[in-house]
Amino acid sequence: MKLERITLREIRMPLVSAFETSFGVTAERRILLVEIAGEGVSGWGEVTATEGPFYNEEFTDSAWHVLKHFSIPNVLALPLASANEAPARWRNLRGNHMATGGLEAALWDWEAKLQSRPLHDLLGGVHQEIPCGVSIGIQPTVEQLLEAIAKEVAAGYQRVKIKIKPGWDVEVLDTVRERFPRLRLMADANSSYTLADKARLKMLDRFYLMMLEQPLAHDDLIDHAKLQQYIQTPICLDESIRTPHHAEQAIELGACRIINIKLGRVGGFRAARAIHDCCQAAKIPVWCGGMLESGVGRAHNIALSTLPNFVLPGDVSASKRYWIQDIIHPEVEVSARGTIRVPSAPGVGFEVDRQRVEYLTVRKESFP
Repeated sequence: MKLERITLREIRMPLVSAFETSFGVTAERRILLVEIAGEGVSGWGEVTATEGPFYNEEFTDSAWHVLKHFSIPNVLALPLASANEAPARWRNLRGNHMATGGLEAALWDWEAKLQSRPLHDLLGGVHQEIPCGVSIGIQPTVEQLLEAIAKEVAAGYQRVKIKIKPGWDVEVLDTVRERFPRLRLMADANSSYTLADKARLKMLDRFYLMMLEQPLAHDDLIDHAKLQQYIQTPICLDESIRTPHHAEQAIELGACRIINIKLGRVGGFRAARAIHDCCQAAKIPVWCGGMLESGVGRAHNIALSTLPNFVLPGDVSASKRYWIQDIIHPEVEVSARGTIRVPSAPGVGFEVDRQRVEYLTVRKESFP
């Protein structure tokens, strides 16, 4: 593969409405895009780091620095035979998975286009249509939350995830369940509880949740194993699973019954596929989580979700839920039955709107 140029861009995209979690409120996304150019085609990837070091230690500016000074020079140093080889170039880097994951994703898109193959086919995907869920942030009032859920149910989404935190949990879920008794419902705590809250978390069992996502510390496995023994609700791990080895440890400890795979968090497709395979062998279902991605990251999430063990609805929702205008053609759409049809065009299957990207760009640098 004759790589000619790597371009790093920062774009800024205001959300349709602010999104609140236990970390804080996000109204605008600062997104890094990576473009790989060579042999007449371009591949695109998205760095999913947030604006501050809250979800994990990475953030937009740290990812730019790592890409510019470490990851990109290592990729350009020697020819690459395939995108799957790329992670070996930055094996000496500690962490910074979101930075390297965005670069690796661009390489996979580029390689798939060079081969005139859909990315999901190159990855070994099997699903031609993926089930979609939706994530709803913490709302100003419970009534506004109920209205938001009703809107998404009417749009056809197959499950709803709501964010919870101490003070916005049991009573809120009680009201939601009363209004929507048959809704496929899950709760995401984003690490806002400790094992001392286990009695409180035990109260969630009565709501028949699909799962409780990452209730305890972002880097914990042992306390999650203790909590899973104590509660009936399946625990899903997110932030705690950064590598295939973490997934193996979590499964052996009994720390979870479900795992959320995010491309950025684990560092790209190579690691994501290894975690998928580990979970599939252990009969642990997986699903694809979201990080308020633009259409570029969303397209990669669609491709990832075609792997066989992605059997639960992910957070891959329609472009219009987050953006007045996305940066891809066509925009991602969800059917009335809550599914996305996997595109068949080469690469991720969507075209980047270069004019829109240039309009949104606040900094840009090309290498070499």
